[in-house]
Amino acid sequence: MPPRPQVFLTHTPEMRANYYGERALAELRAVADVRLNALGRVLTTKDVVAAAKGCAIIISDRQTPGEAAVFDSLPDLVVFERVAVDIRNVDVAAASRNGVLVTRASPGFVPAVAEWILGAMVDAARHVTHYSGAYRAGEAPPASRMGRQLKGCTIGIIGYGAIGSRLAELALALGMRVLVHDPYKKVATPLVQTDLAALLAEADFVVPLAVATEETENLIDAAALARMKPSAWLINASRGNLIDEAALERALDAKKIAGAALDVGRAPDQMPSPHLARRADVIATPHIAGLAPEAIEHQALETARQAAALIRGEIPAGAVNAEKATRLARLKR
Repeated sequence: MPPRPQVFLTHTPEMRANYYGERALAELRAVADVRLNALGRVLTTKDVVAAAKGCAIIISDRQTPGEAAVFDSLPDLVVFERVAVDIRNVDVAAASRNGVLVTRASPGFVPAVAEWILGAMVDAARHVTHYSGAYRAGEAPPASRMGRQLKGCTIGIIGYGAIGSRLAELALALGMRVLVHDPYKKVATPLVQTDLAALLAEADFVVPLAVATEETENLIDAAALARMKPSAWLINASRGNLIDEAALERALDAKKIAGAALDVGRAPDQMPSPHLARRADVIATPHIAGLAPEAIEHQALETARQAAALIRGEIPAGAVNAEKATRLARLKR
């Protein structure tokens, strides 16, 4: 019987509690010998290389980069798995050059993120954070700020992927008018497909959900913000890269839009930037829209099952460079 593969899980103890979980770890340990992050902090590339020596599989949290040095320095490495959809900080070309397979997880967070966006719209429309903050400061704020109901409002969804389609369903159920801009998708009535300029001009809530690419970098820039209504809110639970933060700050200062609700930004781990998050016209949470047990377990279990499939000699869904993964034969038992 050949020895069991060695797997290195990069997650800190807190990450294991929040983003991996005992059930996924047990499934992983059923098929491989697992090493854990012994440093208790997010690892540098140098840390990963030192800790993963002799390992056939690295299972990586979203903050730990898969830089070229990882693939160039670990001759026993066969697979680099990411417990996330986003692999932008993984050097897939370097992995391919070394014959290492890269995998990603599928989005199990769709309902959770769509619900966060819905909650952010309610918060923005009814000034929940404003009143709550005043009460916690020992004040008794007068109920003088007029709110609005979501029924009858217009939501503009930019990017009609899994989250966008789920959000559209929720918005329609609430009686909202739903505008969609996505040059790569077609939508049917009662959704209204439109161009970006019209969406920005008409929406009460602008929700960018496009994939973060070079094409969508700073999609919401000064020109886009200038097209929005002064009463409109910008809501971002996708990627910080979609928004020009300097332009957003200027628009908020000039009261060109009513406010922003942000679960992501350009701070570490895609968190909202502190200079925006502290503003009274911003609702901010620290990249937790998908932090629900069902969402987190989905991705953790998927990576454990990817490892099991690879050990059986199968290529799992989520493989991104299987045609270049020349080391895979080493794993099959």
